[in-house]
Amino acid sequence: MATPHLAKPPVRPVVWQPPTPSARVKEPHSAEPMPAVTVVSVPGAGPEDVVFDAAGHVIAGLDDGRILRIDTTTHDIAVIADTQSRPLGLEWLPDGDLLICDAHRGLLRVAMSSGAITELARAVDGVDMVFCNNAAVAPDGTIYFSDSSRKFPIEYYKGDLLEHSGGGRLLRRNVDGTIDTLLAGLQFANGVALANDLSWVAVAETGSYRVTKLWLTGPRAGTHDIIIDNLPGFPDNISLGSDGLIWVALPSPRDSVLDRLHTLPPSFRRAVWSMPDALQPQPKKTIWVMAFDADGTQVHDFQQPGNELNTVTGVRESHGRVAMGSMSATAVGWFDLPSQ
Repeated sequence: MATPHLAKPPVRPVVWQPPTPSARVKEPHSAEPMPAVTVVSVPGAGPEDVVFDAAGHVIAGLDDGRILRIDTTTHDIAVIADTQSRPLGLEWLPDGDLLICDAHRGLLRVAMSSGAITELARAVDGVDMVFCNNAAVAPDGTIYFSDSSRKFPIEYYKGDLLEHSGGGRLLRRNVDGTIDTLLAGLQFANGVALANDLSWVAVAETGSYRVTKLWLTGPRAGTHDIIIDNLPGFPDNISLGSDGLIWVALPSPRDSVLDRLHTLPPSFRRAVWSMPDALQPQPKKTIWVMAFDADGTQVHDFQQPGNELNTVTGVRESHGRVAMGSMSATAVGWFDLPSQ
């Protein structure tokens, strides 16, 4: 639901021809059976991203700002911090503190010893970010992160998907605090993953159903490729697993109505944007994650209908366990990969 004090931005749609969807879009289950999922209710809504701590417990942030630790053995829940805003992407900093991409406050550091919060970056080139979303952190503390839209805040995220004007950015906060724009013109820049050898960084483009890789070192440094294209759903947060795979959360299958709207004159999408949110295209209740190698070859595809846990926006693999969060549900979940 939109925050009352935020004005709804107008859309200025760009005509676009989406790639032809595969048959996978219409399948509610993956061919690879999803292992049994442990679902744990949380005291609030929207644990959008997840990360494991050193003990193997799950950290998640709710839409009211609270940051939770969920014990994966007892299922006990503790509040460890509160941004009093909207936490999204979560990552560990090299010193053991927690990095939060807060949709409104930008990059935040949480001192794990006290829960104290410090702002690391709210503005880029003197202008506040509109939609700080997800990140990946290098061993020296360099932060690669996404700003999903230059125009639409999280409360109106569908506007960016409808407009398709390329307002997303991939940014880098250097160890001296300066910020560089690495890629601009992205279609709803979202999840970020960083290679273990720091040779590349990948960013999900939710609005184009793809993942783009930017080369950081080597002869192709500064160039970028689409490594995962024409996904059957909307890619959200992504992360590099301990298995070396790029894990992708898919909160919903592609929507045929939205795909069709992109090809029509802009007036159709302006008319849809003027409707109440309930009448606009909605995410489907599914649990869906995929994993790819560094070249974009699919390795895993796990999907099943969702209930208490659905609309999976965050995914994290660590030593064979895969945790999942949701932008709208009131639960987190995890499963263990089958032994090979």
